[in-house]
Amino acid sequence: MRGAAGALVLLTAAILQVTWAPNLGVAGVFPNLVLLAVVSWTLTCGAQAGLRWAVGGGLLLDLASPGPLGVHALALVVAAYGAGYAQRAIAHDAILLPAVTGAASAVVYNLVLLALGDTFGQHVAFVTVFQAWVAPAALFQGLLMPLAYWGLRRLDAKIPAQVQIEW
Repeated sequence: MRGAAGALVLLTAAILQVTWAPNLGVAGVFPNLVLLAVVSWTLTCGAQAGLRWAVGGGLLLDLASPGPLGVHALALVVAAYGAGYAQRAIAHDAILLPAVTGAASAVVYNLVLLALGDTFGQHVAFVTVFQAWVAPAALFQGLLMPLAYWGLRRLDAKIPAQVQIEW
């Protein structure tokens, strides 16, 4: 049940991210709905679940983008790993955990994308891109992350635990 719900959330987030989210841009950045879902799920259910979501969501984004297959998946895996570390290291009741983790994950995600782009020959002016894109994206994701986190926590609470069948 949880796997089906997760797949539906990721598929919906990926479709909305490539179709609708660019219209919600503020200061040149728009919400990364898949990153929000992956980091929120990592904070809710732990690093192992978050890493699975990262691979699935990243591959969905990779299939929708013109770049090489695997770049978004790798960037999301690194971001989910960092979020999993934060989830273990910081108290769960810390009010700023979702916002700080969301902002930091956005920085990590975008830096991995920039590094991979540079590796594949897409040279960019790093400082300019960081100021114009990475920093505003981190702020935007940090502001949106508490909403995504609390929404996914509520969804997780409504999903019944695996049913134990007695033979």
